[in-house]
Amino acid sequence: MVESANKEPFSLLNGHPNRNYLPGVETNTGPLGHGLPVATGIAIAGQIDKADFRTFVLTGDGELQEGSNWEAALTAGHRKLENLTLIVDRNRLQQGAGTEETASLDPLDDKWRAFGWHVEMVDGHDCQQLPDVLSASPKGRGKPLCVIANTVKGKGVSFMQDNVSWHHGVPTQAQFEQAMAELA
Repeated sequence: MVESANKEPFSLLNGHPNRNYLPGVETNTGPLGHGLPVATGIAIAGQIDKADFRTFVLTGDGELQEGSNWEAALTAGHRKLENLTLIVDRNRLQQGAGTEETASLDPLDDKWRAFGWHVEMVDGHDCQQLPDVLSASPKGRGKPLCVIANTVKGKGVSFMQDNVSWHHGVPTQAQFEQAMAELA
């Protein structure tokens, strides 16, 4: 867990959440590209068992540059895994550069549709759009769901907003206080 300068934890969701310490997290996916393939396998098992559960996975857009994600996307679309929901944090930044500088993902929504997914685009900062999309029943859709949540990394904090250097940054106590003041 990442800690602030005064050794108080900021969040259980810092870094790579650990399934041993965070309820609801089924697997650790620190290595990029493992989350969607694992979730696809879980969703296939549910489909085979005719189980009534849904599988959710969250990925950053930079992580989509790992080939294993597209193999899983192809498989999920082919198997019509309507019990699988992927949320993509589309902030256009990854470690070291912008996603489009590294390998263009646009048009991202069309790519997912081409792989047989139902796609919903939302404002990832709108606290009502995500629950509305995620609470809809997947029954009868016949496709996995990809929710592209358009976000701005560090939104509302002057020194963090859309700044690639904050991909792994941990604020000092003074920066934390400045950020909280700017967000208030």
